Amino acid sequence: MVYVDSPHGGIDGGCTSAEGVPEKGINLDILLRLRDLLEINGYEVKVTRDTDRSIHDEGIVGIAEQKSSDMDNRLAIFNETDHALCLSIHQNQFTDAKYSGAQMFYSNSNKNSEALARALQSRFRELLQPNNNREIKLCGKELFLCYYSENPTVMAECGFLSNPEEAAMLSTEDYREKVAFTLYTGISDFVNRKK
Repeated sequence: MVYVDSPHGGIDGGCTSAEGVPEKGINLDILLRLRDLLEINGYEVKVTRDTDRSIHDEGIVGIAEQKSSDMDNRLAIFNETDHALCLSIHQNQFTDAKYSGAQMFYSNSNKNSEALARALQSRFRELLQPNNNREIKLCGKELFLCYYSENPTVMAECGFLSNPEEAAMLSTEDYREKVAFTLYTGISDFVNRKK
């Protein structure tokens, strides 16, 4: 089972590019493309959302409370099955626009998360971003979903919306398809190595 998460949604747009393009739509589009690639190739897939919405509990009011409920529900989905693989798709942002490139974050709460992060980072370098020198990065409790997931889990920062060139690429369907394919090949590498 592969769980794929598209964070943000509904009132929570995530970070935005200089042109005002919110992260949430980019994340969701990559997720839908990745889901299709995985399913076509025989993987069982579950996504945390497939439309522009938050998955907070009904009756929760207030943005902070809704975001907290949404996060708890996404974690519950990641932890509902043993021996699953979990991926959360994000876009990065930084105050200095010069930074670019995908970077994978993982927690040591599952011993296989680091190997998954390495497989994904390697495929980004090989297939999409040959000049990407970013290293995978160990996270702490600040990355709630990664840290508390019991299965191998990676938060994939696919690019920087604060970098104008990368933001422009991420706003195209063609590039998002390439990102989805890159994630798919990294997942497949990890799964095949485990076999």
